[in-house]
Amino acid sequence: MRDPRYDILFEPMQIGPVTAKNRFYQVPHCNGGGYRDPSAAAAMRGTKAEGGWGVIFTEQCEMHHSSEIAPFIELRLWEDKDIPMLRKMSEKMKEYGALAGIQLAYSGVNGPNLYTKEVPLAVSAQPIRTFTNDPVQARALDKTDIRDLRRWFVNAAKRSKNAGFDLICLYGAHGFGIFQHFLSRATNHRTDEYGGSLENRARFVNEVVADIRDAVGDTMGLTLRVSLDETIGELGFSNAEVREFVEMNRNLPDLWDLAQGTWEDCSGPSRFKEEAAQHALVKGIHELTDKPIVGVGRFTSPDVMAKMVKTGTLDFIGCARPSIADPFLPKKIEEGRVEDIRECIGCNICITGDMTMSISRCTQNPTFMEEWRKGWHPERMNTKGDSSNVLVVGSGPAGLEAARALAERGYDVALAEATRQLGGRVARERQLPGLSAWGRVADYREYQLSQKANVETYFDSELDASSILEFGFENVCIATGAKWRRDGVARQHVVPFPTSEAMPIFTPDDLMDGAAPSGHVVIYDDDHYYMGGVMAELLIQKGCRVTLVTPAAYVSEWTLNTLEQHEIHRRLAQMGVVIELNRGVTAIAADHAVTNCMFTEQLREIACDAVLLVSAKLENNAVFNDLKSREAEWADAGIKSVKLIGDANAPGPIAWATYAGHRYARELDTADIGDALPFRREIAELAID
Repeated sequence: MRDPRYDILFEPMQIGPVTAKNRFYQVPHCNGGGYRDPSAAAAMRGTKAEGGWGVIFTEQCEMHHSSEIAPFIELRLWEDKDIPMLRKMSEKMKEYGALAGIQLAYSGVNGPNLYTKEVPLAVSAQPIRTFTNDPVQARALDKTDIRDLRRWFVNAAKRSKNAGFDLICLYGAHGFGIFQHFLSRATNHRTDEYGGSLENRARFVNEVVADIRDAVGDTMGLTLRVSLDETIGELGFSNAEVREFVEMNRNLPDLWDLAQGTWEDCSGPSRFKEEAAQHALVKGIHELTDKPIVGVGRFTSPDVMAKMVKTGTLDFIGCARPSIADPFLPKKIEEGRVEDIRECIGCNICITGDMTMSISRCTQNPTFMEEWRKGWHPERMNTKGDSSNVLVVGSGPAGLEAARALAERGYDVALAEATRQLGGRVARERQLPGLSAWGRVADYREYQLSQKANVETYFDSELDASSILEFGFENVCIATGAKWRRDGVARQHVVPFPTSEAMPIFTPDDLMDGAAPSGHVVIYDDDHYYMGGVMAELLIQKGCRVTLVTPAAYVSEWTLNTLEQHEIHRRLAQMGVVIELNRGVTAIAADHAVTNCMFTEQLREIACDAVLLVSAKLENNAVFNDLKSREAEWADAGIKSVKLIGDANAPGPIAWATYAGHRYARELDTADIGDALPFRREIAELAID
């Protein structure tokens, strides 16, 4: 069943004293659950084990209480009490033959210790380097501290073994781990035997590896995660120095885990990073070591994966985001079902769970982190309920996912689409600069629907309430999407502000419909996600001059959570977009926009030829409201239920829409739980006084 071109991906591989059953390696990745939701995280990793991954790692695990990164929620291994939580995870990982790995992290200059209130310890005395610029400094490790830190790593390794793990990853990448802090001259300013030359800066990692080998090395594989290039200037740990370090210490770990630069580099969104983007940085490193190498690059194509191995670039195919989008990626390749893979679109919505200290989501895989909380499986639906058929109105991401999942449950599904194209907002947005990969949301579901005999798709079918009542479907799902407002209402303005009819005013929908403003265009972005920046790129491509005005402190401020804000600002600035931060728009006149400072209310006019409003959205819920007003007619029409979902219910990111569609499909014909909590959670045990 498997294409022989991919046989190489299923070869067993040795990592020190343990053997991975194949080359599919889920590198450490966060999930927003951590110590707060350990069973949810364990079930998520267990699903990947079922999906065929050969190696599965935890996320960053804080190995000592003197270095923690609150408010961010990661795993903790501070004491023996943490072992049962982690053992549950390792057991889930190993249930189908995968190796279970734990990533041990000491955050050093990245750990503000806001929870423990311990004085932070770092390689050199420096201000704490965090996402939130905490006004705290770390003191430099002295020789006693270094001896303590070595002992703490040994203790953590022993606890990891007790917790059932097969592999330990020492975290020194993305600027986040103590090992990188020793290796990089940007964070290592020491003048003793741990500073200066590369040999000295590598002393600490050599000592810790030796210590852990003595403690558990006969039973556990030891991996080292380092960045291929810090990309932070002359003092950074450069790719050339990484190569020198690997060659100098060619047999140091049992496996080299090579990540790409900063976290933003390593997990760059598809807008800015192609598949296998780290290839140039990792190519040739294999010649410098006798140990296997794993690398990442948002790998979604089995052809690219096989090429990475066959060319001697990588031994393991490292995946974080692709393993989230499809936990069964290895099994689908093995079973010859490549077309069934839910390809990662690189939107980075998964990362926002970590950045917002909440449970992560995935645009492609709405079951991510709901495996334990709701009992959702990415490849299996619950059994069909008592009714037989469903009419889904609208084929955007919510409607497509609802139709796909309902068909999987066994319902007869009619999908009515007002246009000649499936995908809704995804079909439109995939045409915008940098967003072509997002079209996979529609492509995957369109293909799956094409394979279902119990689904009928009807194009050019803009239905009204009367038509729906005549059809006789038992269940009606309204997923008619939303449209951008053209009155500026969003966060700064809760009611429309004054506008002149003489000024051409556009919305993103207008541009996606083919409208073409000209001259100088002011974009008023009070949405703060990707659309404002994308619209600016589009207008520049169309030859306009662009000024982007936003009440926020950053362009596309929420994209700080998707690790792309810096790149968005840089690209717009390089394209010549004038960026006005901390300014709103209070009025639009015939030939200018009136802007105000968000702090002083000082007004300033910006002359322009057109204004593009990127504000809030209006729900397309008229059909639903009409049906609700005629609820007395439902029974005679044979209708048991009518449900409004997705953007038509409450606009949000695409991941919110696919989740809404999946939830509708899961919950149809199930018992009403009333006021009960719709998911499971874990509650901390009270300490004994």
